[in-house]
Amino acid sequence: MPKYDAEFFKSLDSSILDVLDGETLPPECYTDPDFYEFEKESLFSKEWLCVGRESWVGEAGDYFTTQIADEPIVVARARDGNLYAMSSVCQHRAMLVAEGHGNTRGFVCPYHHWTYSLKGDLVGAPAMNKTCNFDKKEHSLPKFKVEVWLGFIFVHFDINAEPLAPRLEQVTNAIAGYDLENAEGPRPGDAPHLQWNWKVMFENNNDGYHASRLHQGPLHDFVPSEQASFPKAPKGAAGYLRFNGTTHADASFNPTQKAVLPVFAGLNEEQRNRMTFANIPPTLSLVLTADMVIYMILRPTGAGSLEMDTGVLVAPGAMEDAAFEPKMEMIMNSTHHIIAQDWHVDELVQIGLRSRFAKRGRYSWQESAQQQFNEWLVDRYKSHFFEQAPRIFESEVNSEMVD
Repeated sequence: MPKYDAEFFKSLDSSILDVLDGETLPPECYTDPDFYEFEKESLFSKEWLCVGRESWVGEAGDYFTTQIADEPIVVARARDGNLYAMSSVCQHRAMLVAEGHGNTRGFVCPYHHWTYSLKGDLVGAPAMNKTCNFDKKEHSLPKFKVEVWLGFIFVHFDINAEPLAPRLEQVTNAIAGYDLENAEGPRPGDAPHLQWNWKVMFENNNDGYHASRLHQGPLHDFVPSEQASFPKAPKGAAGYLRFNGTTHADASFNPTQKAVLPVFAGLNEEQRNRMTFANIPPTLSLVLTADMVIYMILRPTGAGSLEMDTGVLVAPGAMEDAAFEPKMEMIMNSTHHIIAQDWHVDELVQIGLRSRFAKRGRYSWQESAQQQFNEWLVDRYKSHFFEQAPRIFESEVNSEMVD
């Protein structure tokens, strides 16, 4: 039998019970390289993956590269004005055809100078004229489906994938006042290499339980854990929410505890008296305050590691304020203090999950977002496994017959 069999996947049902009855996922889901390989097929190969912001490729010829779950990706704005996403792996000898970001007329593999258009089509292959039955059309970069949601670029490895936006209606409506399509912000800097499982990061980003404990103090006490609430996600939804009431309107993570940047114009009174947390697994997590949105794009690199692009968005025109930089510095000094606390805990959680004494724990009501995350995960784990099960069984039978 395979390491993860039908009995194992059926045991995950206890993680999708009501939060007061349920338990956490098994520790090996966070630590085992074999399970990570399973996730690459069951999740990352089958879901929409956030790769960046549309503003990063605003002009024809603009491009950027990224990598998610061992797949190198390049996104480009072609001369026709459309966005294209594709593998950045040269179809000759697997050299990457692009690195970093910039503006270009096309992609030239530095190894042997195979040349690709901004759409990924192979347009030049030196000294291949003597190669038998060589057709350039058969050696283009593999293309991915692209969808832009609220200014965020998503890609799907299946070019025939169903659209993402219809399954994000609840999240879209909840954060409509932020007008994220037009929100502004600098491109994130280099992504840090983090030594914990991507799910540990995802869970921390939307965990209401730890807020009043780990972050206790003047930089966070105005977002108390007991004011957390968790709207139930519709069946089949691609994302889920946490609302967290604040002790005063327009609360913000800085020493004044109040917004110092312009408040997003579309927010109503209720929205200005809470913070909103939105997750679109497996790659995008949002923290929305009255005057700033923090977005985190999670890119796993292994069972116990990931890279994460962290950026900020502000209301249109906010960056034109002469005092924008010092105001932002004040905010970021506070958020960096909070992030440091989170990252220290995440690292220790990963160590704990590898222990023989790690167990499936129980939840507080303030962890209801974790139960929603589990629902998203377990549904996909089981669907993929039981889809593959007949082939796994047939392979085992054939193997036994050969033996």
